Amino acid sequence: MTVTPVLTETPTALVLCHSPDDTVAICLEPVREGQMVAGVHALSDIPAGHKIALRDHAAGAPVMRYGQPIGIAREAIEAGAHVHSHNLDIGDLTRTHQFGAGRIGPQPTPEPRRFEGIRRADGRVATRNYIGILTTVNCSAHVAELAAQAFARNPLTGHDPLAEFPNVDGVVAFGHKTGCGMAEGEALETLQRTITGYARHPNFSHVIVLGLGCEVNQTNRLPGATTMDGRMYTMNIQREGGTLKTVQAIGDLVRQLLPEANAVTRDPAPLSHLSLALICGGSDGYSGITANPALGVASDMLTAHGATVILSETPETYGAEHLLSRRAISDTVGQALVDRIDWWTDCAARHGISLDANPSPGNKAGGLTTILEKSLGALAKAGRSDLRQVVRYAEPATESGLVFMDGPGFDPVQVTGQIASGANLVAFTTGRGSVFGSKPAPTLKIATNSKIFTHMQDDMDIDAGPIARGDATAETKGAEIFEALIALASGRKSKSEAFGFGGAEFAPWVIGPTI
Repeated sequence: MTVTPVLTETPTALVLCHSPDDTVAICLEPVREGQMVAGVHALSDIPAGHKIALRDHAAGAPVMRYGQPIGIAREAIEAGAHVHSHNLDIGDLTRTHQFGAGRIGPQPTPEPRRFEGIRRADGRVATRNYIGILTTVNCSAHVAELAAQAFARNPLTGHDPLAEFPNVDGVVAFGHKTGCGMAEGEALETLQRTITGYARHPNFSHVIVLGLGCEVNQTNRLPGATTMDGRMYTMNIQREGGTLKTVQAIGDLVRQLLPEANAVTRDPAPLSHLSLALICGGSDGYSGITANPALGVASDMLTAHGATVILSETPETYGAEHLLSRRAISDTVGQALVDRIDWWTDCAARHGISLDANPSPGNKAGGLTTILEKSLGALAKAGRSDLRQVVRYAEPATESGLVFMDGPGFDPVQVTGQIASGANLVAFTTGRGSVFGSKPAPTLKIATNSKIFTHMQDDMDIDAGPIARGDATAETKGAEIFEALIALASGRKSKSEAFGFGGAEFAPWVIGPTI
């Protein structure tokens, strides 16, 4: 979905419509009761980012934004009314799927671009160079963290144990909250697929997989654990003799590996080696107007160069999947997307909840009302490229172009799966503000509005707010994001990297009960 905002300036307020079919407009500044807005008088105060009715709606009538229904009027809504949770319901949702009807097909090949990457022995190209300590179970998480801390820079003294190894980005531990108390089946398979995806990630020079020793998720059961070409080592705490001996053993091994890990250089590589995770978190009414469409432009620029972009958040695709399935390259790909949506719908019903529970309190405070509205805005991150593949959570994305990965909408869980699927960069749009970061793939954060960009300037990399003011377009801001991603891939640090985010944000999807 592309968004071409039409700004309508009145003597008292600036509002935005996306389509001639829209029956609401977005207030780009606070509106006071009685103000004239897009030809109607506001019937109450309306916060910035929220919706005002452009016409009367009968009870049960569809309310339109992005040229698509975002719900139905719970009651009669007069023109000029504030449209939000008090008078808008999701209603009964019926979508028509036309697999492939919206494909754009091959695009003109752009002038080749390159980034400065780290070539691995298997031909893949990394954007960062870490040594990772992965954990099979929560019982080994703290020991892994103690081992990694021995190689962390001391912020008080400035002492850096890695000073002699400038090409190593760090030694990082990845603890999590599961790994035992689980049965054979989907939950265990998903966890093992996630850990294996990290172990194989090109942004690690080496990985150490640490277990306790008696857990369900044994180190020797990880898929491909014996085919890591000398890059993967396993330990367990019980065999080593406890906490201190394990920390010492890991430290000794890391010190042996550091010279080899440091023996890399950055060289020019085609953009086809990039894989970008797309995410929006802390969304607001501006997300689908500014940052998400701009990121969609950057996504299309990357796929035109042969790169991969990974869209996820299946519950936040609900209500917009008919638009995405029209871009599928085959009926098989389109049906795979619909099957994942159906799984989530059934899962929500089994637990007595609605997918419309997804918009968080922060989302709603920012102006989003229903999951349909949120999904339509979120889809803009994926630009216009054809949908080439649908994969399970943490399953490898093997196609270039746009790939959809099944996963929840919770930011850390989603990005963990995308990195396990192969993403070596992350682009994160936010309107309410987020301090998220990730390792081993760095995160570029894009603010949907200038207010949050200024307020949280230490955490935001790019300001997409000028799009709402008419001072930039999705195309110009998208080109800026594209260049920023190339610089990030080439080694430039993001704001979240400066704070060291990324280890605690490792959060594999926990499916099913803990027993």
